[in-house]
Amino acid sequence: MLNVDLHCHSTVSDGMLAPAALAGYARTAGVDVWALTDHDEVGGIAAARAAAADNGLRFVPGVEISITWAGATVHIVGLQIDATNPDLLRGLASTRSGRDARGREIAAQLAKAGVPHAYEGALKFVGNPDLMSRTHFARYLVDCGKCANLTEVFRNYLSEGKPGYVDHRWASLKNAVDWIRGAGGIAVIAHPGRYRLSATAQGALFDEFKQLGGAAIEVVTGSHAPDQYLVYARLANSYGFLASRGTDFHAPGESRADFHLLPPLPSNVKPVWHDWF
Repeated sequence: MLNVDLHCHSTVSDGMLAPAALAGYARTAGVDVWALTDHDEVGGIAAARAAAADNGLRFVPGVEISITWAGATVHIVGLQIDATNPDLLRGLASTRSGRDARGREIAAQLAKAGVPHAYEGALKFVGNPDLMSRTHFARYLVDCGKCANLTEVFRNYLSEGKPGYVDHRWASLKNAVDWIRGAGGIAVIAHPGRYRLSATAQGALFDEFKQLGGAAIEVVTGSHAPDQYLVYARLANSYGFLASRGTDFHAPGESRADFHLLPPLPSNVKPVWHDWF
């Protein structure tokens, strides 16, 4: 059985390993098919593809696009994309454009909560200046001793309703699906169990996604608890979605699931990669 991992991040967004190092790490951990899916950025694809070839990995070019849907932030993964597609590149650039202003507002909110100099602190962890994210601030809060780990940071500072949380208007669901499909890719809802949506709202999201041409949802992911795997396998089949699998890996020792720890997809779903090889 192939070990397929279709969701992870490099220093081009908010991961801690450069694309080439990430390819080597994934291969050492036993991955056979690997996708790089940096947030709103495809700048690491060329290096990742070359490193995957050097490491004997089958490579899938990807991206994870931030969207706003019904007031919530949702992530849409694009797989098998043409990373040179002009419409995709313009769309990703527009999505990235608000991140610096958001970062400065997060820092201002953290300063009011007794965490000074957070913008400068987060910058120490930023590999791509266009892609400052909450994860970079979280690493700084751990580094400066405010919290013991990233889970504690998000629980106390960076989640909705906490000091340091700043809402942002991202792309629309239609934008993301159109950009991905226009670039020849497959649109996937990332870690659907992570969003705070009621069953009714989640059903509306799935319905709209399917109508727009979305094809898959992540079923087994580091962002799902084990008891959610079968829940989302059942939902994938109910809506006629293909099933995807990926760790959502960011860094050794930091991510919820390392490459070698993720179980396979349930046997009753059709993998998104069913016709790729």
